[in-house]
Amino acid sequence: MRIGVLGTGNMADALGTRWVAAGHEVLFGGRSPERSHALAARAGGRPGTLGEAASFGDAALLALPHDALADVLAALGSGTGALRGRTLIDCTNAIGPGLLLTTGTGPGAARTLARITGAAVVKAFNHLPDSVWRLGPLAAATTEGPLAVPLCGDDEAALETVRTLVRDLGHVPLTVGGLERADQLEAVTAFLIGLWKSGHDPRTLLPPFEVVTAGDRAGGRER
Repeated sequence: MRIGVLGTGNMADALGTRWVAAGHEVLFGGRSPERSHALAARAGGRPGTLGEAASFGDAALLALPHDALADVLAALGSGTGALRGRTLIDCTNAIGPGLLLTTGTGPGAARTLARITGAAVVKAFNHLPDSVWRLGPLAAATTEGPLAVPLCGDDEAALETVRTLVRDLGHVPLTVGGLERADQLEAVTAFLIGLWKSGHDPRTLLPPFEVVTAGDRAGGRER
């Protein structure tokens, strides 16, 4: 598969490098030509501009700081530009001071991105830091097995493309709903980051799956 990566930061490096290693052709486009060339050389991909990455191949990964998106999308032509109708993977997090979502009570980042660009947006890879995506599947596995990667999107063809890219990293795609569910995934990610930064393990909040679902298997209970 041919993948355009918009960005040259940590997430672009982590995911793009792993996809190159999996046999995909990856073009890295950034705001700095020097950084694009350096990342491409390090990862084994191709350097380019943001516009070239947006229109390259089968899918594009948006891996830019969320507060830079407005300027980048304006330069790309927004809804009439290179992203219209394309599979666009959104791994960004609109998190500001206090680890609160900067989208407030309005539509989440992924839904806003889809409206502005006209792209077939799939929210994915945003719930974990780049350090996890750099790991091989065995190192990133959970105690229950392979790592599940939640996906939110409204376009089935775009979702299937991203499922393939998840599997090629050795993980398991988990489609959890349309873009309206991406709002919840973005909020959960902000909550998780807050726990990690305060030194808490989110896994301690949840009992084993079998305990949670025991009532449902026994016929349910009143809530």
